[in-house]
Amino acid sequence: MDEKQYRPHPVDTTGIALPDELMELAERMAENVHEVWAQTRVEQGWTYGPERNDAQKKHPCLVPYGELPEEEKVYDRNTSQETLRFILGEGFDIVKNKDK
Repeated sequence: MDEKQYRPHPVDTTGIALPDELMELAERMAENVHEVWAQTRVEQGWTYGPERNDAQKKHPCLVPYGELPEEEKVYDRNTSQETLRFILGEGFDIVKNKDK
């Protein structure tokens, strides 16, 4: 059987710098990315375990974002920062509501 190999082609955002005021938003987004992931896992029956075990649905990252090891936070930060760069690269403006 001829197997296709998937080759990701994300939008190139390397030339898009995030303004300083969006870095705080990026960190808050990273925390929310983790919360959404964790909520999905919990809804699927996963619980905390010191080591990942797919058969028992245990995962060491089912902890609050602040308790994650730094290397795990990097994944969520990259996701949020790349999302913000993509939005800016698509020509959208991100404006904070003054009331919040």
